[in-house]
Order: sequence, then C-alpha cells, then structure tokens
Amino acid sequence: MAALRVFLIAGEPSGDKLGAALMAGLTQLLGPEGVQFSGIGGPLMQAQGMGSLFPMEELSVMGLAEILPKYRQLKRRIAQTAQAVLDQQPDVLITIDSPDFCLRVARLVRARSAIRTVHYVAPTVWAWRPGRAAKMAQVIDQVLALFPFEPPLMQAAGMRCDFVGHPVVAEAQASPQQAAEFRASHGLGQAPLLLVLPGSRRGEVGRLAPVFGAALAPLQRALPGLRVVLPTVAHVADAVQRAVASWPVAPLVLDPRAMDAQEFAAQKRAAFCAADVALAASGTVSLELAASQTPMVIAYDMSWLSRIIISRMLLVDTVTLVNLVSDTRHVPEFIGARCRAELIAPAVQAVFEAPQAQQAAMALTMQRLGQGGQPPGLRAARAVLQGLGRA
Repeated sequence: MAALRVFLIAGEPSGDKLGAALMAGLTQLLGPEGVQFSGIGGPLMQAQGMGSLFPMEELSVMGLAEILPKYRQLKRRIAQTAQAVLDQQPDVLITIDSPDFCLRVARLVRARSAIRTVHYVAPTVWAWRPGRAAKMAQVIDQVLALFPFEPPLMQAAGMRCDFVGHPVVAEAQASPQQAAEFRASHGLGQAPLLLVLPGSRRGEVGRLAPVFGAALAPLQRALPGLRVVLPTVAHVADAVQRAVASWPVAPLVLDPRAMDAQEFAAQKRAAFCAADVALAASGTVSLELAASQTPMVIAYDMSWLSRIIISRMLLVDTVTLVNLVSDTRHVPEFIGARCRAELIAPAVQAVFEAPQAQQAAMALTMQRLGQGGQPPGLRAARAVLQGLGRA
C-alpha cells in the first residue's frame, strides 16, 4: 500500500503540540515509510519529519487590533496554503485549532477537490455560538474532540466526531518528592502555599493581577505565614513583576527568562504539585491544575463590552472546564462583575480549609478526559485512519 500523504496545519504552539503527537501516532501505526507529512507547523511538528511551508508564527495572531495590519498577508497565506494542498493532493487535510485560518483554507480546498478534511479540536458550541458546527460541516468531514460531551453536538451537524482524549492527561506531573524539594529549595517549609496564575496575555495580567493582589491581604490575616508562587511566561514577565510589586505578600515569581526551558518546566510542575490551592484565570489551566490534583478558585474579567456580549451569548452556567467535564460545580468561579477581591478571598480560604469535594471532581475529570488509556495522539491517529477506511 502506498504511503499515506497527510497535510497538516497548526497555527499556535498548542496546535503544534497536538499535531506532533498525532504525527507520532500515525508513524507508530504505519511505520516511518508508511506516512508522509507536509504542511505548516512549529518545532515539534518539524521534529516529527515535516518541513513547514512558512513559519507557523505568522499565524499566531490574536485580537482585531493585531489582525488588521496583517490581514492582507494572512489572506495571501490562506490562498498559498490552499493551493499547496490542491497541488499535493494529499489523502487527508488535518487542520488543528486556529479556526479563523484553518477553516478558510478548508473552504477553498473543498470548493475545488474531494480531499478528506479533518479538524482537530471541536469548536466550543456547547458554550456559545452553536451555529458554528453547521457552518463547519460544510467544509469538514471529521472532527477530533478533546471533550467527551462534544461528539453528539458535532454529529448532529453532520460530521463524524471522535473523542480522542485531552492532551493534559499525557502531561508529565511532579512527584511528591519533587514538590517537597521545591518547597525546601525556596524556603517555603510547610507554609500554606497559594499558586497564583493571572493569565498569559498582557490584558489578562493588567485586569486580574490587581484583583488577585487585593485578595491576598485578607488571606494573609486568615492564613498566617501564607506564601505565594506565580509561574509566568516570558512575554508578560515584566508586566507581572511590575504588577506584583505592590502586593501585600511578595510572590515567588518563576520567570522562564531566568532559566532554561527544561528547568522552568520542571519548576512549574513542582510548583503546581507543591501548592495547597490555586487562584487562576479561566481557561485550560484548570485542567492542568486538576491533573496535578491542585484545588482551585477560578476568576476572570474582561472589558465591559465583552462582558455584555458574552453574557448574552453564553449557553452554560459555568465556564470552568473541571466543572463541565465532571458535571459538578465544586470549583468556585468569579467571572465578569463578580471578579472582586472581597468575593474571591473567602472562597480561596474555604478551599484551603476543605479541598476534599474538589479532589473527587478533579479525579473524575481526568478519568473522563482519558487518563490511564491510550495517549491522545495515538487515539487521534487511529480515528483519522478509521475515517479514511485504513484502520
């Protein structure tokens, strides 16, 4: 049988990670000679044997203000990518997240060919804008879903959908010994330890850091000896350092610029495991915390206009993924107008005092996301081959 020809597109580091795991799964199932890769990806996908059509970083653009100056260039890249797919005539086109770019490419390809299209990461139609599924079904044959409740929603729109597990279940976790070593090396002892995660974007840090900092004063009174650790990312590290300068409890900031990537990753894992409780921005970080069995409080705010628009469009009563996956509401959340220090602080204290309910919900979440089963990348590869009739 001829080698399977696969064209993949990823536009973000998270997509690069998903794509690399999928490629590794296909190589494991078909052998190195049984599959050929082309497309757009980052360093992880390139390490799996794919040359990128152009640098993936050109697609890592978020927000209207950032997109407008690059709109013409992005349009050219969409056309160039679609033409490359049509010229190569692969057996399957796999687009990974980044729907604004990927689905436009898929639409151009579908208009001129019958190439099978697979999209990895279902749109969050369960949360808002449910019409996206039907629109996507016009150009996508199969969806690879990260959450177990997504397949029925995609199937109802006319697409095959396979739950393949969430990548968080395959992430390495720190051991209790590594957590103890982290506490010892930073002089934390047995102090109550709060992990604070105010987001990875400048806007998030600007909105959340003052609120999170204000919540520390009452917590310091309620929890004598309280210590705080804050892992950050390079592009917001300066903003974080400025924001925390006035906090009543000086945090231990883990700055990736001060150490190599492997050391930072190990320090971050250890911090997650060593913390008693986390106060975190809303997002997939709640799943990272669940994977490390770290109880949490989630808080998030946005501009007043975004608050109004999103509150009217939202279809669920919680935005915290642990609550949604476990079908519980054990993780307290403070979103929009409720993202206030005087509400957050008592909730954090309550979780310090009674974390047990969350621990069960977090364990259930990990189980439902595929922990203990085959790696998600391998499951995704099997699903792609099944869809092609090459199981």
